[in-house]
Amino acid sequence: MGTDIYGFIECRWDRWLDEDDRSWSKAADLSDLYNGRSYAAFGALFGVRETGDFRPLADLRGLPADASPESRTAFESWGRDSRGSSWITWAELAAANWDEVANEADGCVHEYRRGADGAWELYGRNSSLTRFAELSGITDPHVLYRAGLSYPEGTEWPDGDRVFRIARLTRKQAVPDTDWGPVWSVMRTLASLHGDEGVRLVVWFG
Repeated sequence: MGTDIYGFIECRWDRWLDEDDRSWSKAADLSDLYNGRSYAAFGALFGVRETGDFRPLADLRGLPADASPESRTAFESWGRDSRGSSWITWAELAAANWDEVANEADGCVHEYRRGADGAWELYGRNSSLTRFAELSGITDPHVLYRAGLSYPEGTEWPDGDRVFRIARLTRKQAVPDTDWGPVWSVMRTLASLHGDEGVRLVVWFG
């Protein structure tokens, strides 16, 4: 069964108010900014699904005790069907080492293509699988989708102007801006008003 992510970006005013008045409020619905199902990202960020490649930045911390009313109501509507929850501040995201390399090779085969400077650039994970199957001779679909578990790291299948390779991801590749850029952009903008510790992403999985 698949796993999906839900949640809200929350913010609070940190200036001019007493601590008791610094309550968190919903600023944006995650579903309006991200609608993917990348288990590599879920693992690298929150320790969900693919947990062996990276140390998660916010490993299933649970719902914050001071979560906004919107977050608490939406989360509680899942009841026992929720598969866990977590949260992370913009300060933590901004301080993360996005060039960090995974602890082990990715289970998915990587497709690389030449960039403008002639260097190989990651094009996709488990992309062009029909062609990869032809090159590798793999016929078992389970092995095809998890080739990184069957071949040593560094194994390559050249194919003209591209190459398929068993390799490790960087944290940035696991959580690419092509998917998460809108989320980070909103959080960054809110942080300019509320401070880096005054903006956070609250999520749960179902």
